[in-house]
Formats: sequence, C-alpha cells, structure tokens
Amino acid sequence: MAMTFPRQHARTNRFSLGAPRAFTVAPDGGRVVFLRSRDGADRGNALWVRELPDGGEFPAADPEVLLDGAAEELPPEERARRERSREGSAGIVGYATDAAVELAAFALSGRLFTAELRAGTARELPAAGAVVDPRPSPDGRRVAYVTGGGLRTVDSDGTSERALATPESGTVTYGLAEFVAAEEMGRHRGYWWSPDSERLLVARADDAPVTRWWISDPANPDREPTEVAYPAAGTANAEVTLHLFDVEGDGRLDVTWDRVRYPYLARVHWSSYGPPVLLVQARDQRSQLCLTVDTETGATSPLHAEDDQVWLELFAGVPAWTPDGRLVRVEDKGGARLLMVGDRPLTSSALHVRAVLDVGDEDVLFSASPGDPADARPGDTRRTDAGDIGVYRAAFRGSGAKGGWERVATDPVPHVASAVRGGDTVVLSSATPDRPGALVSVLRLTEDGGTEPLGTVATYAEEPVLRAAPRLLHVGKREIPAAVLLPTGHREGDGPLPVLMDPYGGPHGQRVVAAHNAHLTSQWFADQGFAVLVVDGRGTPGYSPAWEKAISRDLADVNLTDQVDALHALAEAYPLDLSRVGIRGWSYGGLLAGLAVLRRPDVFHAGVVGAPVTDQRLYDTHYTERYLGTPQDDPETYAANSLITDAGLSRAAAEHRPMMLIHGLADDNVAVAHTLRLSSALLADGRPHEVLPLSGVTHMTPQEEVAENLLLLQVAFLKRSLGLA
Repeated sequence: MAMTFPRQHARTNRFSLGAPRAFTVAPDGGRVVFLRSRDGADRGNALWVRELPDGGEFPAADPEVLLDGAAEELPPEERARRERSREGSAGIVGYATDAAVELAAFALSGRLFTAELRAGTARELPAAGAVVDPRPSPDGRRVAYVTGGGLRTVDSDGTSERALATPESGTVTYGLAEFVAAEEMGRHRGYWWSPDSERLLVARADDAPVTRWWISDPANPDREPTEVAYPAAGTANAEVTLHLFDVEGDGRLDVTWDRVRYPYLARVHWSSYGPPVLLVQARDQRSQLCLTVDTETGATSPLHAEDDQVWLELFAGVPAWTPDGRLVRVEDKGGARLLMVGDRPLTSSALHVRAVLDVGDEDVLFSASPGDPADARPGDTRRTDAGDIGVYRAAFRGSGAKGGWERVATDPVPHVASAVRGGDTVVLSSATPDRPGALVSVLRLTEDGGTEPLGTVATYAEEPVLRAAPRLLHVGKREIPAAVLLPTGHREGDGPLPVLMDPYGGPHGQRVVAAHNAHLTSQWFADQGFAVLVVDGRGTPGYSPAWEKAISRDLADVNLTDQVDALHALAEAYPLDLSRVGIRGWSYGGLLAGLAVLRRPDVFHAGVVGAPVTDQRLYDTHYTERYLGTPQDDPETYAANSLITDAGLSRAAAEHRPMMLIHGLADDNVAVAHTLRLSSALLADGRPHEVLPLSGVTHMTPQEEVAENLLLLQVAFLKRSLGLA
C-alpha cells in the first residue's frame, strides 16, 4: 500500500524526525554539536559531533547503546517540561555543554549522562533520583541537575554527589521553571551557573497559592485524577524567588527586588561580561525592569526601565551584555521594534526584530522580518515579502561598525532562517517555500560582512509524498499576510472551489511563513478539493508593534474581522466559492474557528474547533491577562472575547452551522473543560454538533494513530458539512 500523507505526517512527527537540530558551536569554531535521529521515522535522538574543517561526523551518545535497548521511563517533571516545550521526540531531547563545548550533559530515561565531545564517549554518573535538566559548569568540572524538586551537583568524574537546594515542602521546587514561565514566557530553565563555576543562581517556585485542578482519564476510571496547579486568569501565581548558592554548599544568599510590583521573573543572564542581569515584569505586563545583582549582598539595582500602555513583549536572547559592558535589548520605539545596544539603536523600522541569537565581540546576530515597507522600499507600498524571516548581523564597535546590517543567507529568495554561532562559525538553518525541509549550512563569517561555506549538515528526514505550492502575499487595505493553496493540478477553468480557512490567527503563532513544510497539511486539505487560505491577521507576529498590539482587549472582533476581510479580498483574485466556506483550527485557531461559525454564520458554513480556549477565564494568567486584563477588572471584556459565559453562548448569531469539537482529555494546557462547557452551551441552545474526545491525549496530540486519523476525520466532516461529493 502506498504511503498516504496523513500516515507519513504522523509517523515522522510532522517531518521533524531525522532532521538535525539543537546546534551548539564551540567558541573556537572547531566543533558543531547537535541532535539527530537515525532516520525520518525514528523518534530517538542521538547526540552528534561534527568536526571542522574536515567535516567528519560521529555520534557522541546513542540512546540505544546507553539504555541497552530498554524503553525510556520519564519522570513526571520531564514529561511536563516536554509538554511545555512541545517536544514530541524521544531519546536525547536536550543537552547542555560547558563553556569550551568539550563536555555535554543530558538526561535519558531519568538517568544522568555526560559525553566527552572530542572523544565521542559517554558515561553515566550517579544521581540521587530521576534526573531533569542537567547542566555542566562552565569549566566542566561539575554537573548540576534537578531531582525531586531539589537541585544537586556531582563532579564530572562521578564523585562528590551532593544536595545544593532541598525543597521545604511538596509544593516547592528549586531549579525548575514554574508553569507560566515555561508555557508563556519562554523561560524553560530555573538555574544558571556563574561564569567562574563557583556559584549558581537558583529559582525557587512555590505553587501552594495556585488553584488546584484535577485531570482524570474517563477511559480508565480506576486511575486517580492527576493534580495540576493551574494559575487561571485572575487567580494566584506561584511565588518565585531567586537565590545564590555556593557550589560547595556553604552558603545561600537571597536575591531581593520588589516582587510585589514585579512578580514575574522573565529572564536571567549571567556571563563573564558583567554581573547577573534579571528581567522582572509587572503582573499587568505594562512595566518591567532590568536589574543587576550584587553577588556579595544579593541586592539588585535598576539598570533599565520600560513602560508601555498596551503591553511589553518578551524576546529570546535578551537582556544580555556585550563584551564592553553595554546592555543588549529589543525595544518597541517610534512605531518600530528595534535592536538596541546601550542607548544606540542598531536597526530601523525597515526591520522588525524578533530575537537575539548571539552577541559577539563586535556584532550582534539576530533574526528579523521586514518592517515598514515604506521605510524599507521608498515609494513601494505593496509588500512582496510575506513570511520572510532572516538572520542578520549588526556591528556595534570595531572596524566593521559602519552602521546598518547585513543579512546572513544562502538563499536569495524570501525564506525562514535561524542560526547559532561560535567564534566566526555559524550554523544556518534555512527553509524556502519550494524546497522540502531545511538546508543546514556551516558558514564562516568574513570581516567584510560576507560568508564562506564550510559544508552542510545532512538531514535524514523523509521526503514528503506531496509538494506544497503556497502563494504567499499580502491582501486587502491592511495588507494582511496570507497563503493560498489550490489543489495540485488545478487549472483556471476548473471552476470555483469550496474554501477552507486554516488559521492559527493569534499571538506568537505565525502561519504564513516562507517555508515549504509549514504548508504541507494545508496542501493536503487543498488536494481534497478545497482552496485553502491561511491568514495571519493582526495580533500574529507581523511587521510592527502596532500590528501585534491591535488585539489588546479585543481579540475576537479584530481577529475575526481580518479573516473575513482577507477571504473577501482573495475572492477577487482566486476561484473561491463563498457559499461553501469552512474553517479549522487548533488551540487559538480552535477559538478562532468557534468564533467564526458562531458569530459569522453568514460567512462561515462549518467549523472544526480543536482544543479551543472557549472561556478566557479558564486560561492562564501571563497569557490571558496580557491581552484582556483580569476577569475581576474587565468582566465585560472576558465575556466579549469568549465563546461562552455563565449564561451560555456569548454573542452567537441565531443561524446554526455544523461544528466538530475535538479535545484531548489529558490536556493540561487548554483543559477539556473548555470544550465540554461549549458543548453544554450548544446543547442548551439547541445547536447540533459533534464532539470527538481523545482519551489520553494532551495538547500536542503526539500519538501516531491519533494524528493520522484526526486529519481523515476532519476532512470527512468538512466534505459532509459543505456538501462535497
């Protein structure tokens, strides 16, 4: 039997298996370390080393060898970490290295291992319990790890295993990120080594104040429900503090700041270029402080303050120090998102900065998308760069500091890229719309701003059985980013097509990207007889802060308006049958699909509503309060932006449209209560609908059979509901 796309998509974990990832480059540029599984259907990652300049590759740690073929057994803390980071593979899923990239540490099946990266040998170290997030000291002499909610260290030769921080109760952890930090702030760790390897900054989280929820498995009534500390909007968060520990266990110093005003510990940076830097944020996320830490007293001093009337975004890689002691940060200023070093902007509104990737001796490596088109291309107001995300370098001192920036690229067309650097060596991962997967290039940066190729890193990912052909463009008066996918082989004279809107449509969820594999599922739906439209309206990562912040206090109407406007604009250029329009979405996209069929049945005729946030009061603090305030202060805002209220459906039109509700019963991010309450409200209002409960499935739906059949069931529902043969 020929391989079908739904089956291949599921067994390859969305074509991510076998692809190299998680790169680290040695500071001398002599080694590249990365993860990769043996083939495109193998979930078990091994740790690989690529030697430069000769290009020889070898595995430094193979889970099959280290576990002697035994199945993995993950501790609950590790399962939670993987869920928060959306990790769907197995084997070695993460690692950390010393400063010289000579020693790597990783957890495998709850056990502690290290690998000598030059020799390519791995060994197990003794540990006091199931291991989570091990990290070597910068000098490589010790390894710290979390177990049982406490932080411990062991010497790299396996001796002197000891406790550093022990939890005082079952609600306390040391060295782990609390729920909202990992789920919403992008902070997935809870401790940081000092540059001299003698001390650690350790976060202590106590979730005793957090409301308890219970997640049960109705398919197995003999099992006890799982207790989850879930900080829903308007309720208490975990109490997070920070402490300095001496590595010998001789002392603990409390780090102090105004935690009442700034309760969120969003970022921690500690390098040899300066004292530790903290980024702490107010609960309403409209003000934040960069603080330096006095490592002798634990006192903090303000370094930089920011305020925003809407909200302040958090960015990867900042704050950080330059070698000459200036602060690197990203700031929304003058209508643009700028890269700043000290008080000097290194970019203009021509670029919309997204993340800092590396701070070098003379320049900053960062990712960005095109900014204001009028600034980038004077006189040209039509955008031709939808989905373009590039890697750039901008000099801040030295002979190359002539102003401006250079793009680091191997593809001259719009693409999606990311990079890591060590010395003058860069590993650049780049995807384009017309090439499956990503090309991983090893480059050497030259003094004139150019690059020299050093080779590529091979991928073992499977070739998709279909090819996506997205048309990437901006549409309508707001130039909304959109991707159009028509059935393979469709000809202009074939007549109008039923439409499937396939958005995420919310913050931090860009779907319109210049990368082939990102559009494979949409192309498969198109090949079932639809014109598929992927639309990134306001609120999604865009090209200005104003674009992203336009949804403040009004997620529903703004997002829905942009979907409708883009649909109508595209209907002027493509053969769309506006009498048969469906919409599908997951998570935020599920909310958007529900809004579409309930509030605009004049436009949308069927909806697949997957794992939706139906009641904003049931989602977490840091995310929901950023956009809607608190339910205590803004109850009307919550009602207007939810699908349901205590009284039933919220602002639903009278006309009924077919809906399929899908939800994993083990979801601890968007609890199944969202879908069950929506189903009850639909039933009370006399609206027929279908409910597909997924037993044992979380928000990620990693199970192969589930992922495969979800696609088949969705397309069957849409064809049935829209009257397709």
